[in-house]
Amino acid sequence: MSKKPPSGRGKGERPDAMAALQAANEELRAKLTEIQIELQQEKTKVSKLEREKSQEVRHEQHKTTVVVTELKAKLHEEKLRELHGVRETLLRQHESELVRVIKIKDGEIQRLQALVSALRDGSTDKVKSALMAEAREECRRSFEGERMRLQQEISELKMVKRQMEEALNVAVQADKVKAAEIRSVYHLHQEEINRIKRECEREIRRLMDEIKLKERAVCGLERELNAQAGHTWKLQQQKQAVDTQLALLRDSSPRREGPYSPTAGDAAENTANSMQQLDEKDARRFQLKIAELSAIIRKLEDRNALLSEERNELLKRLREAESQYKPLLDKNRRLSRKNEELAHALRRMENKLQFVTQENIEMREKAGTIRRPSSLNDLDQSQEEREIEFLRLQVLEQQNIIDDLSKALETAGYVKTVIERDMLLRYRRQDSLRRKKPFRTCRPVVETFFGYDEEGSIDSDGSSISYHTDRTPCTPDDDLEEGMLKEETELRFRQLTMEYQALQRAYALLQEQVGGTFDAEKEVKTREQLQAELIRYQTRIADLECVLSHQGQDMKWIEEKQALYKRNQELVEKIKNMEMEETRLKNEIQDAKDQNELLEFRILELEERERRSPAINFQNIHFAEGLSPLQMYCEAEGVTDIVITELMKKLDILGDNAVSNLTNEEQVVVIHARTVLTLAEKWLEQIEVTKSALQQKMLDIENEKDLFSKQKGYLDEELDYRKQSLDHAHKRILELEAMLFDALQREETGGKVSELLNEQDRDSLREAVDQWKRQVLSELRERDAQILRERMELLQHAQARIKELEEWIEAQKRQIKELEEKPSFFGRSSSRKQEMVPCGSVDSGLKCSSVPEEGDTRVIRGPSDLFCADMRLQTVQTSTLEHGHGIWCSLHLVVLEAASLWKPDGTRGVALKSFLPLFTLTLLRFPVVQGIQHMGQDSSPLGTSSSLQMDFPRSPHAQMRPDTL
Repeated sequence: MSKKPPSGRGKGERPDAMAALQAANEELRAKLTEIQIELQQEKTKVSKLEREKSQEVRHEQHKTTVVVTELKAKLHEEKLRELHGVRETLLRQHESELVRVIKIKDGEIQRLQALVSALRDGSTDKVKSALMAEAREECRRSFEGERMRLQQEISELKMVKRQMEEALNVAVQADKVKAAEIRSVYHLHQEEINRIKRECEREIRRLMDEIKLKERAVCGLERELNAQAGHTWKLQQQKQAVDTQLALLRDSSPRREGPYSPTAGDAAENTANSMQQLDEKDARRFQLKIAELSAIIRKLEDRNALLSEERNELLKRLREAESQYKPLLDKNRRLSRKNEELAHALRRMENKLQFVTQENIEMREKAGTIRRPSSLNDLDQSQEEREIEFLRLQVLEQQNIIDDLSKALETAGYVKTVIERDMLLRYRRQDSLRRKKPFRTCRPVVETFFGYDEEGSIDSDGSSISYHTDRTPCTPDDDLEEGMLKEETELRFRQLTMEYQALQRAYALLQEQVGGTFDAEKEVKTREQLQAELIRYQTRIADLECVLSHQGQDMKWIEEKQALYKRNQELVEKIKNMEMEETRLKNEIQDAKDQNELLEFRILELEERERRSPAINFQNIHFAEGLSPLQMYCEAEGVTDIVITELMKKLDILGDNAVSNLTNEEQVVVIHARTVLTLAEKWLEQIEVTKSALQQKMLDIENEKDLFSKQKGYLDEELDYRKQSLDHAHKRILELEAMLFDALQREETGGKVSELLNEQDRDSLREAVDQWKRQVLSELRERDAQILRERMELLQHAQARIKELEEWIEAQKRQIKELEEKPSFFGRSSSRKQEMVPCGSVDSGLKCSSVPEEGDTRVIRGPSDLFCADMRLQTVQTSTLEHGHGIWCSLHLVVLEAASLWKPDGTRGVALKSFLPLFTLTLLRFPVVQGIQHMGQDSSPLGTSSSLQMDFPRSPHAQMRPDTL
């Protein structure tokens, strides 16, 4: 049967599949383009919403700033009122205290004067005796008071000591009762554990006996089944031999006739009749025998089915027994853990009781030898020291005991868990071994710690573990020392470690014998399935051999056909692999091209943005120690007679109501001025930090651009390499197609042999070929889909990275734009954009002017000229009069604002206007400010669209020097 038509159909289907794949790829690309467009639209919407949100936030910030300013003013007024009230209260209290002290001192003075007059009038002896009597009486009264106080304290201490002794006795009795209860509970739990162990062992022994009996019965039945199967096979062979003999007899019986003599003809007829009768008898006998054998076979099959059902039932019961055994193991484990915890708690309580008893004895012994305290302070101090020392020793002892017991408990629990897990695994694997080897002679069951094992000599070291692990720890006596407990714990740990190592060795040997995990039911099902398939294939081979032997053909051409078919399969597999490689290379080349185009477009976009964006040349300003940014800017503007630190101090002095004589409104203005100065200084520091960060980020963007350029070069090199690989793959595919054509030509010479096959074989071969084609097509589709998914993931990652970079660049642009648009600390206005630059970046073409001009507009003919602006300096004077003393305040206003508008001729106009971004006050000793008319409600030092408007009257003393203060 020729192979050309299927391969032709396969080649015809491949272009269709490729076309479908390309169409799907185009659809995905179109969808991707639409998604990118939608993403760009969403980005614009999001940016618009962010701008609106930022505007709302700024508006709310203005409102909150105004509210905070008003609240600060109110709080300041309330604080001043409260301070005034507290001051008056303290003055009244002080006066009353002074009156009381004066009265006491007056009485003392009168008494002393009377005493002096008595001394002057009376004799010296009388005075001395009176003084001695008075002093003696005073000493006696003080001694009596001290003695009564000491007696009262002694009685209180005795009462406390009695209470402590009673509490100690109660605690000792409670500890003894609790220890007895714990000991009884421990014994009860131990008895319960022993009972459960005995029940488990009896149940396990019974189940093992049942399993052994069932296995012996199954082994016997399988031996009988094998014997009967062998007998049946022998009978079938005998039947086939008898059939062949009958066929030979039938073929040879007509040839023995002799056509010449009549007597011989009669004899031959008689002989033929007798032979025919014998043949009929033999045929009937054989038919009866065949019927008997068929009945025996049916009986054996029925018995085999019953035995298999019984075996399945036994397996089910075994699994149920295992499931019942697991809860018992878990319960045993829990009870053992609880038993150990109770034992540890009992030992801990007994140790604590022993320690407390010993401490009580020591305290009683020391009570007699303690020296009598000289005073109550010494008594309290010694008692506190003893209590602290006692508590410290008790805490250290309990901590050591807890550490030792926790280590021993963790080690014992871990080793016990490992032992139980290994025991369960050993039991299951030994059970699977017994199922796997059913024809082995049954050995006597040996009871070990790990279960009921047929091999009693696998692990002789583990036989002693049951004694050590099942042994219950004896309850320690009251005089058990801590060293004995530690030695016993270490001995148990060493024993458990040795047993665990022995278990590991036995487990390794068992794994080597079994060879991993083993599932009996799955193995039996697989074995039965393989046996059925083997029998079916053997019968098929026998039938084909019989057909070929009857047709007189040789087996040699079948072997040649099989070799040719294998060679054909190998070539087809190679072609399929090369086609897959070609498809993969094409996809990679296409992806590389797409990525290269995207990178080129991205590079062009970045170059365009770089070309359009103005060059930013920030100059780092390093501030010396003790100088603020505001001071540096004032010095840069030529204002050298103002010291910011001193100005802050003076503003604090002016803002204090207790020191200054200003009104509330003037103090509020001074406080606001100081707040604006502080925030302006902070804002200048933030601008410096932002400048350095923007410089670093611009450097990072340049590095990213260089990296993209390098990546483009690498992708070009990879594209060239993929093209070369694709050319080699095309050449290899052509060579394989030529080899396949030669093989098919050779196959056509032996194609005549295929005509001998029947229609059923041809149909089966055709179905096999179709199935192989479907399998190949499905594999191709799966691999193409996998490649497509991988490419889509790479594309998504690249798009995500590009999106991140775009967002990063947009953020940098927004920050740069904000820095460009902020001329002052009061931000941008809604009607015009404001641009702000440091002092070092002002163009020399635009010089500073000290006279403010409202409508001053200049022409800027390039993006770089937008950083040029005009610095304005104004001096406004305020004055006030109070109590005949005057103070001059000079507010220096440093102003910068640029409202840029594009003109029709391509130039750009910038309107400079004055605002009040910050206060700089200079204090002078002259009559000052008559009033402050108005302060803008939208004043914010942090850069929003607002201005601070103030109306100050002119004064002839505006030019006074500040050093006259």
